[in-house]
Amino acid sequence: MNERDGASPPAGPTGGAIAADDRKSAAVATANHRTPPGATRLTRFADLRAVLRSPQAVQAMHGGEAFVSDNPDQVPIAYLDGEPHRHRRAAIARFFTPKMIVSRYRAVIERTSDLLIAELQANRTAVLDIMSFELAANVVAEVVGLTETPNKALSRRLRRILETGLVLHPRAIVRGIGKAWLGVQLAHFYRKDVAPAIAERRRAPREDVLSHMIAGNYSKRAMLTECFLYGMAGMTTTRELITMAAWHLLDDPVLRQKFLDSGEDGQIAIVEEILRLEPITGQIYRKLEDRPDAVPTGGDYVLDIREANCDPEVAGAEPHRLLPGRAQRMRAGAGYMSFGDGPHRCPGAQLALHETRGFLDRLMRVPGLRLVGEPRIGWSYGVHGYELRRAIIACD
Repeated sequence: MNERDGASPPAGPTGGAIAADDRKSAAVATANHRTPPGATRLTRFADLRAVLRSPQAVQAMHGGEAFVSDNPDQVPIAYLDGEPHRHRRAAIARFFTPKMIVSRYRAVIERTSDLLIAELQANRTAVLDIMSFELAANVVAEVVGLTETPNKALSRRLRRILETGLVLHPRAIVRGIGKAWLGVQLAHFYRKDVAPAIAERRRAPREDVLSHMIAGNYSKRAMLTECFLYGMAGMTTTRELITMAAWHLLDDPVLRQKFLDSGEDGQIAIVEEILRLEPITGQIYRKLEDRPDAVPTGGDYVLDIREANCDPEVAGAEPHRLLPGRAQRMRAGAGYMSFGDGPHRCPGAQLALHETRGFLDRLMRVPGLRLVGEPRIGWSYGVHGYELRRAIIACD
């Protein structure tokens, strides 16, 4: 598409308008989304919001049984609900404030972006999904406190761990193989990255998540698990967001120029609109003992984020078109449901948006930047969403 914000869709062969659809991940999501037996799939934005904000809603993520414990401090924050979750969430909120993004993480984003783009220009080519993962790994390492090992080595180890999505594969034998492989990789990660960081922070605590866990007397297992889950949440999702947003910008010269001509707020609005159409996590799971009155009956829910983000009640007309500024006009909030909602809304949402915007602002100004073929689209059982690989870019 070559026009934005208000252009009419093209006419079809019979004179009727063709419904515009700018989504690149729609086909893979349609092929892989499943509703478990006995569950109710919700697609309306209002229904998702009602469930996610209900005090009775509890997590129903796959794999949660591995973290069951009578001690809330031994359960990762992503698997907690109610007062234990609120208490833990309040304790880490300070690591994701706007002040921290500006005063601490922005320098990491800019420094890492400059190094990655310098490598791209020196080699004239790079793999964008690997570049974006290295950036995300560096930023998450700063937030968590995994700063005692070289970034590229840390990034490689985490990439091997986080790509072990087989632990959530539908087939039991594949899950078993995936869990065995994951155990080996996690042990290596602990020895090489987590243990040195723990030792350093016991000696000299810092303002990061790992120092917070040490002060709270978390067990080694709990600290390893949290480091792993922070990595999964912050690195894999940001990698896909950066890669998908870059794909849209490089595919559409008009959109790319609009991005470059915009200030920070305008650039973030464009990233938000891409994320609305292409949410990294396509569906999430909740269980309710007592349903909200506004929600259809059923105790187990599949919350379809992709469909909710395109609900005409909140997205407006032509919900599958990419229209920068849509969120501000419709007042649905940044990224709509792409970061979740309610108590479990992603705490790093603003950090992810600023990280993506900052990197893309630098990358899109590289002379002669182009995609060498389309990225390969796959499916992640870990986040129930698409993943992009072999996004090869080149420059003059």
